[in-house]
Amino acid sequence: MKYLRRYEDRDRMNHWAVALLFVLAGLSGLAFFHPSLFFFSHLFGGGSWARILHPFLGLAMVLSFLGLFFRLKADNAFTEGDKAWKAKMGEMLKGKKDGLPPVGKYNYGQKMVFWTLAISLFVLLVTGFMFWRPWFAHYFPIDVIRAAVLLHSISAVVLVLATIVHVYAAIWVKGTVRAMTRGTVSEAWAKKNHPLWHSEVTRGK
Repeated sequence: MKYLRRYEDRDRMNHWAVALLFVLAGLSGLAFFHPSLFFFSHLFGGGSWARILHPFLGLAMVLSFLGLFFRLKADNAFTEGDKAWKAKMGEMLKGKKDGLPPVGKYNYGQKMVFWTLAISLFVLLVTGFMFWRPWFAHYFPIDVIRAAVLLHSISAVVLVLATIVHVYAAIWVKGTVRAMTRGTVSEAWAKKNHPLWHSEVTRGK
């Protein structure tokens, strides 16, 4: 079977670094999201350490994501072709892929997940700084801090949901996980799921 290079090693390592930091930042944040989830703080040495480490883990996650963002944003720019794919998305969710328009490296759904992740992480970064004690919170009025905490929580939920969609889609489309574990995909996978990208990378070969 012939395979095509989809991701370089640095992209895959960057992706898994973001994934690891997401889990750590997420669990430490969930400890303070609701009292019933406070037991997660024990993974970090208790409530005080979870509170101290959470913003640093979140900041590290955002900085790590920036590495992927700048390398992948061009491929995730929306095009006219995405409108046609979006119109057929309902049929795709029912398992009918034959009528889907050809797409490049990423389809409309993948692009939506990418930009949802980017925007939610940006909101988490900005709002997190606004109530990060003892470093920055004293610069903002209490009402602003309360609004920031609310936005932070909403963005965290959006981030988690988008990540669940991302993971589910990777498992659902057989052969996709290989792209982030080995860096390659089969040529048959590329032809079926991303024919325009397949034509691009095989042109001249």
